[in-house]
Amino acid sequence: MLLELIKQPWPWYISGIVIAFIMIALLFFGKSFGFSSNLRTICSMIGAGKKVRFFDFNWKVQKWNLFFLVGAVIGGYIASTFLESNVPLNLSKSTIADLARLGIQFDGGLNPPQLFDFKSLASFKVVLTLLLGGMLVGFGSRYAGGCTSGHAISGLSNLQLPSLVAVIGFFIGGLIMTHFLFPIIF
Repeated sequence: MLLELIKQPWPWYISGIVIAFIMIALLFFGKSFGFSSNLRTICSMIGAGKKVRFFDFNWKVQKWNLFFLVGAVIGGYIASTFLESNVPLNLSKSTIADLARLGIQFDGGLNPPQLFDFKSLASFKVVLTLLLGGMLVGFGSRYAGGCTSGHAISGLSNLQLPSLVAVIGFFIGGLIMTHFLFPIIF
């Protein structure tokens, strides 16, 4: 019974309450949430601070965030392996039609096989898109001083103006990608 409840999509308000609880706990302990800061911490751990000043800091004060990273990976594995539901995603018909016009067939899963299947790596366009996208996300996270989760969840909950500006930029970039660049690429 409990396992079936966990497998089902949860209402937005339950997820919101859980996120709020986590943010309150982080604020209580004087921590700020951000996933991209783990890359800086890992680079510092392996000695990149000897060559690049940005990585020269006391990474041990950020090791708590590494536990969060490891927990997210383990949680993702558990969810995809043991909690997978055979119920297809509930996408609107217009979204499915938009995807079909771009050559992406919705199969009910989370990740379209045209982009995320190992066979898709034979396509130069897919590999180039993933590499460029990864570099832009990495550069953007560094340039914006954090990733979308760090700014949108942690920064906004702390009422930080730079996070509001960053989140507005993320949305504008997402709209440009969705409505202008994605149709050109696909």
